[in-house]
Amino acid sequence: MDKNEKETSENKIYASYIEETIRELCHLLKVADDEEFTYQFFVNLFTKPELKDFANRWLLVKEIDKGTTQRDIAKKFNMSLCKITRGSKILHDGDSAFRKMLEMLKNS
Repeated sequence: MDKNEKETSENKIYASYIEETIRELCHLLKVADDEEFTYQFFVNLFTKPELKDFANRWLLVKEIDKGTTQRDIAKKFNMSLCKITRGSKILHDGDSAFRKMLEMLKNS
């Protein structure tokens, strides 16, 4: 096995660990069913800049859903148009998790 094949194999193994870990975290958040505990878990798990990025991504999805233009979102929240465009594309897929989560938020 040459160096490139080894790196590709290692990347696939690492990617499977990441996938498994994300699914494990999602499961734990589902069974926790405690908003304050989940908040504290996020504060422990993420750094302040990571929390800010995490929150900004959800914020931009909610703003797009409200009809705020991408340029207004970029200006108002100091976000790149590239990041906003990505969120917008995902949101406009009618079967997206973003859309489903927004509906859950509206119905809660």
